[in-house]
Amino acid sequence: MAPNPTVRLTANFERNLETIKTFLEEHDATRAFSVLLTDLFDRIIPNLERFPDIGIDFLARAPQSREGQAHIERLKARLGEQVRLRECIVGDYLILYAVRGSNLYLLAIKHHLQLSFDLKSHWRA
Repeated sequence: MAPNPTVRLTANFERNLETIKTFLEEHDATRAFSVLLTDLFDRIIPNLERFPDIGIDFLARAPQSREGQAHIERLKARLGEQVRLRECIVGDYLILYAVRGSNLYLLAIKHHLQLSFDLKSHWRA
């Protein structure tokens, strides 16, 4: 049986956490950030350590455009055979992570409301 991977936070993941903190503060949901951090360290990371393949295979999706297919192929070539790129949804958050050998890298996290288009910035009133 393979040992549990070591979870590592990337600089991008840490920047995403700061962005989420700001986003939640702007929406008067400051407490939600401390709940996220508690959940992240008490439940999410331990679950990923025990079950690193709990998320879905990010690269298994069938892109709907040739440009998307080209991006996926370049990403697969860049990652190589030893890296598994996965994503999971936990509550209001989407987490992207990579598993390589005995390491699990938390790459990105977004609140689901951050994934929508901000049309206000495109349409000046």
